[in-house]
Amino acid sequence: MDRYVIAGNPVHHSQSPFIHARFAEQTGQPIAYDRLLCPLDAFAPTLREFAEGGGAGCNITVPFKFEAFALAPRASGRAQLAEAANVLRFDAEGWFADNTDGIGLVRDIERNAGVTLGGRRVLLIGAGGASSGALGPLLTARPAELVVANRTVARAQTLVDRHASLAAAGGTQLRATSLDACGNAFDVVINASASSLQGDAIPVAPTVLRPGTLALDMMYGPAARGFLEWARSHGAVARDGLGMLVEQAGEAFFVWRGVRPDTAPVLAELRARLDGASA
Repeated sequence: MDRYVIAGNPVHHSQSPFIHARFAEQTGQPIAYDRLLCPLDAFAPTLREFAEGGGAGCNITVPFKFEAFALAPRASGRAQLAEAANVLRFDAEGWFADNTDGIGLVRDIERNAGVTLGGRRVLLIGAGGASSGALGPLLTARPAELVVANRTVARAQTLVDRHASLAAAGGTQLRATSLDACGNAFDVVINASASSLQGDAIPVAPTVLRPGTLALDMMYGPAARGFLEWARSHGAVARDGLGMLVEQAGEAFFVWRGVRPDTAPVLAELRARLDGASA
């Protein structure tokens, strides 16, 4: 039975073991999946020990996505563009890095939420590992405008510069800005910053929203509650990151196993499970 883990710090809250257990049952794939807590100063040796002990692959969560990418000698095009990885596969050819965050986000927005990104105005808040993985697939969906807003504008500009040719090819106006000058009335607002995870205040003004804006926080559960309540109070359609979590996991499962699971029933079961736990 091949072994996989979710590697990060913290990981105790992760729903990935539940998701991948359901994928394995659904597809008949013989895998075991667990959590791997990595010390902040010992991510690489902890991961190497897991791989050398027979591990077949792993998901990577905060704060190690940039470090994970640097550890792998081979990487997919989307991981290279992001310069960050949330998936590693250990096989006979060595370590392979991929990034499924962005495609998971786009699939959740377009399939599950029913919002087409093409021709829309999109605000992406944050310029860290989550935004790095999301930006390429978001641009592939060809929004009319995509603004990356970050506390440190230079960091957002670096991310924008790396994706400039992709944006130009799709006809998307792409720019970087500060959190207090990002613009108004976007069609889609995505919070990819650490504000929800850290319990910080909403990082942008409510004027970024309009009635009916899809406002999505990449977090889920209690961490996302503040952003979701803020979005609803200003007339937006609030969505947490649970769908993105399941969709990116489905793509990771495909990277590892070559089999694409049906994500819809797993998402429905997971949402019901978490709603029941919080009731």
